[in-house]
Amino acid sequence: MATTLTDVYVNLRKQGNQTVLATCDCEICGKTLQDGKIVFEVREDFYKGMKVTIEEAIELVKQSTIVNMVGKCIVNHAVKAGLVHPEAILKIKDVPHAQIVKI
Repeated sequence: MATTLTDVYVNLRKQGNQTVLATCDCEICGKTLQDGKIVFEVREDFYKGMKVTIEEAIELVKQSTIVNMVGKCIVNHAVKAGLVHPEAILKIKDVPHAQIVKI
């Protein structure tokens, strides 16, 4: 399957009563982002699971209780869907990172 700009990786786990989703844009999976003292590893063992469309990923974000997302595509779509407030985004070398915790 070829990767498109709207494909992302999702890695879904159940931990107790929590549904934990790690998702990232395919092109940054496995890379290390560094901005000054901030070093952020987009580790394959954490983020790389199934490759899905952005629409499928957003549905999984809606269903999850804890979400860790990194990449322009996934974070921008989460903002458009009203799932992430723009002020809650951390940028590392122009790559957005956001987390969601539903309590």
